[in-house]
Amino acid sequence: MTVKGNQEAVNQMSDVRWERYPGVADNEMARAWLVLQSNLGLAANTLDAYGRALQEYLAFSAKRNASVVAATKDHVAEYVRYLTLRPGQRGRNVVVLDSGAGLANATLQQRITAVRLFYDYVMEEGLRSTNPVGRGRYTPGKSFGGCRDRGLIPRFTKLPWIPSDQQWRAVLEAARKESVRNRMMLALSYDGALRREELCGLDAGDIDPAHRTIRILAENTKTRRERVVPYSLPASELLGAYLRRRREFSRDRGRLFVSESRRNAGKPISVWTWSKVVQRISERCGVFQFTTHTPRHLRLTDLARSDWDVHEIATFAGHRSIQTTLIYIHLSARELSQRIARGMAEIHAWRSKMLEDLLK
Repeated sequence: MTVKGNQEAVNQMSDVRWERYPGVADNEMARAWLVLQSNLGLAANTLDAYGRALQEYLAFSAKRNASVVAATKDHVAEYVRYLTLRPGQRGRNVVVLDSGAGLANATLQQRITAVRLFYDYVMEEGLRSTNPVGRGRYTPGKSFGGCRDRGLIPRFTKLPWIPSDQQWRAVLEAARKESVRNRMMLALSYDGALRREELCGLDAGDIDPAHRTIRILAENTKTRRERVVPYSLPASELLGAYLRRRREFSRDRGRLFVSESRRNAGKPISVWTWSKVVQRISERCGVFQFTTHTPRHLRLTDLARSDWDVHEIATFAGHRSIQTTLIYIHLSARELSQRIARGMAEIHAWRSKMLEDLLK
């Protein structure tokens, strides 16, 4: 699709929140690329991340009076340096090991990925012949049989943070002061290992109280894979209390979780509302690493600790790749602890036999 064709499609698009990315909206090429991503059916969160990343890159280029389309590798390298030095906005949640300044390594990778994909599009439109954003790749024939070229930013792979038992108890204690809706949401996010978008996207009809299961529709998932997960008896009791409360604001069979504020009473709550609730809980209990994704990480780790098979955990989580699921196996240290236990038992038996032989 040409830039002109994309521009004509803009008026038909409602998925892109242009007010969040004014620089992208004002740049014809950038606007056309983001519209194309929306047309291709990218998830709303991915679309938002691409828009914010490109907005920052365009602002950086404008300050340096640099042409975005004709940008050189040196310009992109300057941008990478800017990203690694500028402070982040996550306050006490920042992990400085990644960048030395405040942006997590995953955030840096996300920013650069969006810029690289944008330049892939610029190349497809015939406006330049090369992509100034390098990517890590395997090159056969170099050195002894081949080597891997580094990308612009080294990629760190870290295990997700999960709370200790004491921290989890503190979170639950802080959550007791929340409304029945918020307590229900926290319970479901753990029981079903639900992502933030999956939780807020639940409809009343997605809940099966008879079998205590939740159906997560494909359109609400990150991987576009529908799945059914169970929820616990305590969550079932909370659900009954919440449904009675919900009728005071809405009798619609639409979204399960609705706003209880005067301004938006009965309307579906947004993911940002849930994020604010979780942030309030984390500040109240002093566990500042706690986020909307923490219950999911904890649940999957608990399943690994309970000796669930990796394929069972992947199905429960809705993972597309087993490699993603293996993170939770490693995080639980299940295989490592079992192997150590077996090894120590064998060593103990061997040493005991040696002592027996010595005493004969």
